[in-house]
Amino acid sequence: MGAGHGLFCLGCCWALMGVLFVIGLMNLAWMAALSVLIVLGKLAPHGPAIGRAAGYLLSGLGLLLVVWP
Repeated sequence: MGAGHGLFCLGCCWALMGVLFVIGLMNLAWMAALSVLIVLGKLAPHGPAIGRAAGYLLSGLGLLLVVWP
C-alpha cells in the first residue's frame, strides 16, 4: 500500500519534486515552502484548488522569467 501511494505521489507531483530537489540544494527556506505547498495540496480540504493555483502561479513565474530575465 505504501509503495502504491508513493508511486501515485510521484506521478502527480514529479515536477514539484524536481523543483524541490533543485531549489533545496540552494536554499532551505524555499525547500520548506515547497514542502508545505505539497502537503497542503495533498491534505487540505481544497487541495486540488491549491495545487491548481500553485501550478498557475509557478507557470506564470516561469514565463515571466523567459520573457523578462
